[in-house]
Amino acid sequence: MSQILGFILIVVILIFIVGFYSLIVTRNLIRILISLEILMKAVTLIIIAAGYVTKQTSLTQALIISMIIIEVVVIAVAASIVVGLFRKNGTLDSLKIKF
Repeated sequence: MSQILGFILIVVILIFIVGFYSLIVTRNLIRILISLEILMKAVTLIIIAAGYVTKQTSLTQALIISMIIIEVVVIAVAASIVVGLFRKNGTLDSLKIKF
C-alpha cells in the first residue's frame, strides 16, 4: 500500500509542477485555462489519495463531485471571458490585451 501511495504522490507532484510551470511561462489565455485544469486535476488526485489512505471514500466522493461542478462552472465562465476578449482585441496574448 505504501508503494502505491508513494507512486501516486510522485505522479501528483509531477502533474502539479507541469501545470504550475505552464501557468507561469505562457501568455496565451487558452493555455492558461488548460494549465488551471491541470492544476485542478492534481488537486483532485491528491484528494482521492487522501481519501484512500483515511478510508473515508464517501466524503472523498462528495468533495470530488463538488469540486468538479465548481471547476466546470469556473472554466466555462473564464472561457466565455476569453472569447469576448478575443473578439474585442483579436489576440489571446495577455500582454497585448486592452481592456
